[in-house]
Formats: sequence, structure tokens, C-alpha cells
Amino acid sequence: MSSTMWATTSAKPTPLSAKASSRRSSLCIVRCSLRDLRDRISSVKNTQKITEAMKLVAAAKVRRAQEAVVSGRPFSEALVDVLFNINEQLDIDIDVPLTRVRPVKKVALVVVTGERGLCGAFNNNIIRKAEQRMEQLKQLGIEYTVVSVGKKGNSYFQRRPYIPVDRLLESASLPTTKDAQAIADDVFSLFVSEEVDKVELLYTKFVSLVKSDPVIHTLLPLSPKGEICDVNGVCVDAAEDELFRLTTKEGKLTVERDTVRTQTTSFSPILQFEQDPVQILDALLPLYLNSQILRALQESLASELAARMSAMSSASDNAVELKKTLSILYNRQRQAKITGEILEIVAGANALA
Repeated sequence: MSSTMWATTSAKPTPLSAKASSRRSSLCIVRCSLRDLRDRISSVKNTQKITEAMKLVAAAKVRRAQEAVVSGRPFSEALVDVLFNINEQLDIDIDVPLTRVRPVKKVALVVVTGERGLCGAFNNNIIRKAEQRMEQLKQLGIEYTVVSVGKKGNSYFQRRPYIPVDRLLESASLPTTKDAQAIADDVFSLFVSEEVDKVELLYTKFVSLVKSDPVIHTLLPLSPKGEICDVNGVCVDAAEDELFRLTTKEGKLTVERDTVRTQTTSFSPILQFEQDPVQILDALLPLYLNSQILRALQESLASELAARMSAMSSASDNAVELKKTLSILYNRQRQAKITGEILEIVAGANALA
């Protein structure tokens, strides 16, 4: 008899035993004191308040970040028009350092990450994209170096000394032309001195409040016509911007989307330039490079804030569910305690009778 019992206890767990184990685990939770459950519920409520506040702060900041992207659009569009029309009016090819195409032996990767965490997989996605690009270049036999922008990327590359890093930069809470100029000066010196033959910009493109895509764009050599192209040579039309704003509908937060197309004045075909075209391009192309870097920083910031808003929204929802579960456990244990006390009173009364 005893051997049979030993075999039964040493056999594989059945679904019944699995249910029993889950019941035991739930009983372990119920055995917590009422004071512990009250403290836990209070802690979850406080956490929910913090995540809700962080969500609202991120929502307000992402709106300002989108407006910064749109406000810089007219300047970029005007530069593109000037560059395009200068090249249309020229009959000969001109030699400008920033547009010089050379055989690619070494590539500089400008990786833009966030300054803070608590934004879901935002930083991991762009770092993973950078790692994939490094692996592609390694398979092609092309050397590379990294220019990291953002504290999260800086700490990641500092912990990996086998990745060649040229410079570590930090961006402000709201990117400015000064921040973009620091990056532009670094990549400009690398490209003009022929230390690298190509510069690629890796950042997170803002698509919507719930979606953002890590992208790679060719930063240098610049296109003489002012086009934005990816690493495959496909030119990207970024003339339309979408604004997202939070509103309330029936007591709940909702998102409204507005499409904004920047209106720019047409370029006069009879306009003539007094200066030499090479001098004009030498002055305009650095400005165009700076504007493209600034736009990438702004879009990356908008993507980071949107990711943080989504992460804090999920955290708030999880806090609500956890609070509901703990409240049920608290009420059950409190009811059991009251029932036990009533039974003790009834038993005592029957004993006296």
C-alpha cells in the first residue's frame, strides 16, 4: 500500500495536480493579511496616478514636437526648391565636396536614440536596426564607425568596446539648430577629410501615436537636387506632415489626426544668380544638411514621446486590472473573516445555551 502511494506521488503531474498547484498559489495570495492587501492596493493606486500623469505629460510634449517639425518645413522646402532650380539652370556638372560620390570603403553611422527610458521598445528597435546595418556592412567588407546621439545609445556603445565609435553626443529635451550643427560639423569633417566615404542617418520616423519606424537615410553625399534618399537610392517624399492631438469624447481620451501640407511659393524660372553657382551651393548645402539632421532629431523625439505615452497607457491599464484583482481578494478575505467571527459567536451562544 505504501509503495503504491509512493509511485503515485512520484508520477508526472496530472492536469488535476496542476489545478491543485494553481489553487495552492492562489491560496497563498489569499493568506496575506488584510493590512498587506490594503497597502498593496494603495501602492498600485499611487503607481496608476504616476503613469497617468506621465502619459498626459508625454501627450502634451508630443504635440509640441510635431509642431516643431511642421514649423521647420517651409525652410527645408525653400532650400530644396533653390537647390533643384540651381541644378536645372546649370548646363555643366559642378564639383561640390558634399555631393562628391566616391567608392565606399568606410561608412559613418549616425545613430539617434532617446535620452530616457520608460518608452517601450523605442531604443531597442533603433539599436537593433543599427546592429543589422553593421552586420550588412561587415558582410560586404566595408568598415564603419558610429556617431551616437542620445544617452541610451551612448551607454549601449560604451559597454561594447568592439564597436568603433567616433563620437558620443547628447541631445537636449527639445532639439535646436545648435544640437544639429554639432552633429553636422562632425560628419562634415569626417566626409570632407575622406575619413569616411558615406554617412548614413539612423533614426525613428514618426508615423502615428502608436507606430514608428526605424529608418536609414543617406546623409552624405548630398543629392544636388535636394532629394532625401534611403540607402537603396529610393527618394522619399516627406512633404506631408500629420498632426495628432488628444481630445475627449464621451468622457474618454481619443486621438484626432490632421494632415498638414506645407504651402511654399513657386520658384521663378527667370530668376538669375549673380554669384557663382559653386559658391551658392557651398553656402546652401551645409544649411540643408543641418535642416535634415534637425528634422531627424525632432521626429525621433516625437516618436520617443509617443512610445512613452503608449507605454504609460499600457502601464495604467495593467494597474487598473491589478487593483481590481487585489480588491476582489481583499473583499473575499474580509468576508471570510467576518463569516468566521459570526460562526464563533453562534457557536459560543449555542454552548452557553
